Amino acid sequence: MTGLRERLGQAGARIMPGAGSFWAWWSQALLSWLPARWQALLGVSDARLLLQVADDQLSVSLLHDGQRQPLQSLPLGSTPAALDAALPPRVASLPRFGLLPANAVLRKPLRMPAAAEPRLREVLGFEIDRQTPFNAAQVYYDVRLLQRRADGQLDTELVVVPRQRIDALLSPAEAWQQQLDGIDVLAADEQPLGVNLLPATLRRQRHDPMRRLNRVLLVAGLVMLVLAAWQLLDNRRAAAAQLSAQVDAAAARARVVAAQRQQLQDLVDGQQFFAAQRAAQPSATQVINELSQRLDDATSLEKLSIEAGRMQLIGMSSSASSLVSTLEGSTLWKTPSLTGVLQTGNGGSRERFTLTAELRAPTPEAADGTATRTP
Repeated sequence: MTGLRERLGQAGARIMPGAGSFWAWWSQALLSWLPARWQALLGVSDARLLLQVADDQLSVSLLHDGQRQPLQSLPLGSTPAALDAALPPRVASLPRFGLLPANAVLRKPLRMPAAAEPRLREVLGFEIDRQTPFNAAQVYYDVRLLQRRADGQLDTELVVVPRQRIDALLSPAEAWQQQLDGIDVLAADEQPLGVNLLPATLRRQRHDPMRRLNRVLLVAGLVMLVLAAWQLLDNRRAAAAQLSAQVDAAAARARVVAAQRQQLQDLVDGQQFFAAQRAAQPSATQVINELSQRLDDATSLEKLSIEAGRMQLIGMSSSASSLVSTLEGSTLWKTPSLTGVLQTGNGGSRERFTLTAELRAPTPEAADGTATRTP
C-alpha cells in the first residue's frame, strides 16, 4: 500500500469510526478514473517492482493490477545503480519491494474488536510477546485485515519476521540501505500478501508528489482568501459610499423641509403677531363707525390716522373745543385730547383741530359685530 493510500485510510478512520471501508472504497474508485501515468505520478498506482532472490539470481518482476510480469534477472550482489541501468526509466522509478518466501515469516490469525481498526497495527504490536515466540524488539511486523464480521469483530492476521532476515535479504547491505520501499511476503499462490514488513525509518525516502501540489493549493487558497476578503471589503466600501450618498441626500431634503417648516412657522408667528395686534385695538371700521355716531354735521375730518395704538384726527369743526367731551366715554378709545393750537378757518366760523386718543381693545360684543349701530 502506498503512502497516499495509507494516509487516505487513516483520514477516513479519523473522520468517522467504522467508515474506513467506505472511505477506502470511495477514494480507490475516485482515483481509478485517473490515467495510469497520473496514478504513478501521484503515487496511488499499485504498480511496483518486486525483487526476489532465487537460484543465485536477483529476479525483477513488475506487479500491476494483481499480475506479475518478469522483467530482468541480475547477478546476485547487484547494486541499485545496476538495477537502474537495466530497467527502462519509466519502470525504474516505480516503488521497489523485496520478496520473502512464505516459510521466512510467522503468520498468526487474530480476532479483534471493530473499535481497534483505526489503530490496528499499534494494537497488535502489543500482542507480539503473547502470540509469538519473539518479543517486539526482535522482529519486524505488519498486519493484514482479512474481513469484517457481521458481529462487529475483525478477522486479522499478524505477520512477523525476524530482523536478521530483513537485514540479510539483499547484498551488499550498505548499497541497499534505504533503497527499498518495502518488503512483502509470497503467499502459497506465488502472489504477494500485500504487507510491508520494512519499518518506515528504513524505507527509501521519496519525494512526496503531493507536497508540491499541496503547497500550490495552499498558496492558491490563501490568494483566493485574500481576494475574497478584498472583494468583501470593496463591496462594504461601495455599500458604505452608497449609504453615505443616500444619507447626504436625505439630509439635504431634511434641511429643505426644515427651512420650509421654519418659513411656515415664521409666517404663522407673524400672522399670530398681527392677529394679536389687531385684537389689541379696534378695527378701522369700528373706529369710523363710532366717530360717525359721535361727530355731528358741523365737524368734518380731513385726516384719520390709526397707528401704534393711537388715533389722530385732523379736521374742521364749528365747536372744536367741545370735541373732547363728545368723544369721551367710548369703549374704543380713551383720553381724547386736543394737541396744538386751534386755528381759525376761512370765514372765522370754523376751527382747525388736531385730536389724539389711545385706542382700547374692543369689547367682545364689538368684536363679534353685535354692537348697536346707527345708520
